[in-house]
Amino acid sequence: MIINDKNIQPKLTLVGAGPGDPDLLTIKGLKAIADADVVLFDALANEELLKYASKKAELISVGKRAGKHSMKQEQINELIVKKAFQCGHVVRLKGGDPFIFGRGYEEIDYAEAFGIETAVVPGISSFYSVPELQKIPVTVRGTNESFWVVTGTTASGELSKDIYHAAQSSATVIILMGMNKLEEIASVFAQNNKGEIPVAIIQNGSLPEEKAGYATIDTMASMVKEQQLTNPAIIVIGEVVRLGRNSYFFEQLASLKKENTWK
Repeated sequence: MIINDKNIQPKLTLVGAGPGDPDLLTIKGLKAIADADVVLFDALANEELLKYASKKAELISVGKRAGKHSMKQEQINELIVKKAFQCGHVVRLKGGDPFIFGRGYEEIDYAEAFGIETAVVPGISSFYSVPELQKIPVTVRGTNESFWVVTGTTASGELSKDIYHAAQSSATVIILMGMNKLEEIASVFAQNNKGEIPVAIIQNGSLPEEKAGYATIDTMASMVKEQQLTNPAIIVIGEVVRLGRNSYFFEQLASLKKENTWK
């Protein structure tokens, strides 16, 4: 049974923490954190953002990260409600944007079932900001007309079926949570005669330790091993990758092919 002090007004605010760089938090997100009585934060939310919280605020790590959940979603939902009634304003600080491959809507839906007031502060998503920081535009006039944002791994642990559809288009394809499915992803694109399509894989995007590797569909798995790229990372597939920070890679590749010195 949840007992609520009548002087406490329970509230939940979902705040998108952005791709990692704490300076990419929105002003509205900062204000919400400063007003919080409790902050529940994910592993992908930069802990530097907690400095904006009140000294009286309770800070709780719920540690969610792909494949490494320290707390089940059901437990997080229950904790949100418990803390809202006990303390007042709960801020749920989530990496990226709360509604993009996060479970923010589930948390809001659960809280509202208990009559708790809710709000959302959008965050800068990694799907476009991380390529942008590598100077890779998600769309370019004359190159592509759309983009797909796909999760690489579904809740059941399988490769997303949407990747099969995305591989048939001329769109830029951005894959989140796909590092454990690289060979499967490469196979799907190769089956659609796209083995030479450019790929960028960006780890720890927007952070000082950011690393980026450039390759083609056919060579991306070996490139990742050579450069020791790991999660958290995003995969960007498409002709727009040729415009990125390391575009010279593709220029060199084309030159080597022309001279028949590349195999």
